Amino acid sequence: MLDQKEASRVVDHTSGSALIVVEVDGEKHYTLVREKQRNPILGTLRHVDFQAVSLTEKVRANVPVHFIGEAPAVDTYLGIVVANIEQIEVESLPRALPERFNVDLSSLEEIGDTIHVRDLVMPKGVEVLIDADTIVVLVTAPVSEAELAEEAVEAISGEEPEVIEKGRKEEAKEEERESE
Repeated sequence: MLDQKEASRVVDHTSGSALIVVEVDGEKHYTLVREKQRNPILGTLRHVDFQAVSLTEKVRANVPVHFIGEAPAVDTYLGIVVANIEQIEVESLPRALPERFNVDLSSLEEIGDTIHVRDLVMPKGVEVLIDADTIVVLVTAPVSEAELAEEAVEAISGEEPEVIEKGRKEEAKEEERESE
């Protein structure tokens, strides 16, 4: 059992890769938060799953991606910044786990510019477990209302219309035969 106020204060501001010391019966345990459950109406913390870890064994964790700064392409070309992933799976010793990856958007100067996982600076001892070519964030061109309307017209004109009249005529002929 944990004090709800104290647990909420600590757990609300930590990621799944943050090392938390939990004391049970006077014995300290190093843990990672694996799951948080909240009251759906009040939003208060109901339950937390902790995973006890050894400081000498590597663990896997999903580290959140945090975007900082602004992409110049947004102001210059009205580009749209699209986040492709929200977290990166890594493996390392518990004390080396980063709480988050800060991704600086200031290098996104043109439409089509991207930041890949390989572009991120990894702390010493942290191994990334997803493909290094995975796109973290990219800048796309804005879509105008005229382009959206044109795409809609193309989608509609490419489809074969449903023939309703043919079905009605056949039904009328069947009704005439039945009434004779």
